[in-house]
Amino acid sequence: MSTLASSSFLKFAGPVITDEMADAVRDSLLSGWLTSGPRVAAFEAALSDYHGGRPTRVFTSATAAMEVAFEVCGIGPGDEIITSAMTFFSVGNMIEKTGATTVFVDCDLTTRNIKLDQVERAITPHTKAIVPTHMSGLPCEMDRLYNMAQKHGLRVIEDAALAIGSSWQGKRIGAFGDIATFSFHPNKNMTTIEGGAAVFADEAEARRAEVLRFHGISRLADGTRDVTVAGGKFNMSDVSARLGLGQLAMLDTWNAHRRDLAHTYMTLLGPIADEFGIVLPASAYPNEPTGHSWNMYCVLLPFTKPWQSRLTRKQFIDAMHAQGIGIGISYEAMHLTSLFRSKGHRDGEHPNAERIARQTVTLPLHAAMTETDVARVVKALISFLAKA
Repeated sequence: MSTLASSSFLKFAGPVITDEMADAVRDSLLSGWLTSGPRVAAFEAALSDYHGGRPTRVFTSATAAMEVAFEVCGIGPGDEIITSAMTFFSVGNMIEKTGATTVFVDCDLTTRNIKLDQVERAITPHTKAIVPTHMSGLPCEMDRLYNMAQKHGLRVIEDAALAIGSSWQGKRIGAFGDIATFSFHPNKNMTTIEGGAAVFADEAEARRAEVLRFHGISRLADGTRDVTVAGGKFNMSDVSARLGLGQLAMLDTWNAHRRDLAHTYMTLLGPIADEFGIVLPASAYPNEPTGHSWNMYCVLLPFTKPWQSRLTRKQFIDAMHAQGIGIGISYEAMHLTSLFRSKGHRDGEHPNAERIARQTVTLPLHAAMTETDVARVVKALISFLAKA
C-alpha cells in the first residue's frame, strides 16, 4: 500500500510513502541511532552508485548543499556568478551569502532554462562560475554549457534540485560534469522529508564538503578532534537517510509514471493551447535527446495584471481550489525580489523570466496521480478559461 500525504484534495505535488518505507523509518527510529550514521553512509553509497560511482555527500537541504559547494569552489567577494533570473530563491540567496556578485541572464520561454548565448556575453574576467537550474527536471543544454565553461575556465555548480533522475544523452545529471546539487524536499521526485545532496567530480572536494557540513571538524589519529576551517552544521539524520534509501529504489519507476502523466497533459492541452492562449512547457530540445524527470508541469496562462481584473492568477487558483485541485506558482523572477531590487535590478531586464513570473501556474503532477486526475485538471482549466 502507498499513500500520498493526507487528503482527497488533489495536491499539485507531494510524496508517495509506502507502508514498507514507514516501517523502515520506524525501525530506524527504534535503532537508537538517529543522527548521521550507517544509514547516511548507505544512502550516500546508493546515490553514488546511481550517479556512476561519483563521490556524493548528503545534507539537510539542497540549499545547504549549494552553500557548501560554493565554499568548496572558493567563491567569495570579488567573484561574479552567472545564473538565470528564473530560478528558486535559494540560488540567489546562496550566491549573495558568499559575498560574490550575482549576474542574472534571461531564460528560454518554454524550456525555462538559462539562455547560454546570454551567459557567453555576461562572462568577464571576474566570472568564477555558472549556476544553471534544470527547470522542472528538463536538463540544460549540457554540451554547450560545459564547452563554454571549459573555454573560459569556469566552475559549474548545477542546481539540479528538480532533476533527480533526469539525463542528458543517456547520462544521468550528476553522473558527469562538475558539481550537481539535488533536493529531497517533499515536493521533489523523491524525499527524505527535508534533505539534499551534492555529487562531485573530485573525491578531495567531497571530503572537504564533508568537513564543512559538520563544524569544520577533522578527527586526529588519537581520537581527538581539530577544527581546520569554520564549518556549519548541515549533516543529514539516519532517519531521513533510511527513508531516502526506500525512495531511491522507486525513483526510476516514479519518474517513468511522471513522464506518462506529462505526456497526457501534452496530448490534452496541445490541440487547444493556441485557442486559449496557453504556453506549454518544452519536453525536449530539437535534435537533442533528453531524459526529463518532470518534477513539475508548469504552463503559462493569459493572465492580466491584477488591476486590470479581466483574468488574474488569484482568480484561477481560487477557482481550481474550489474544485479540489491544488495549484502552485513556479517561480517568481529572482531579480525582481526586494533583495535584488535593492541592488538596482528593475522590471524589463529579463523579459522571458518576467513573463513567466506573471503567468506561470504549476498544475498537479506527482507519482500518486492517474491519467484520470490529469483529465480532471485539464477539464477544470479549460472551463475556467472558457468563462473568462
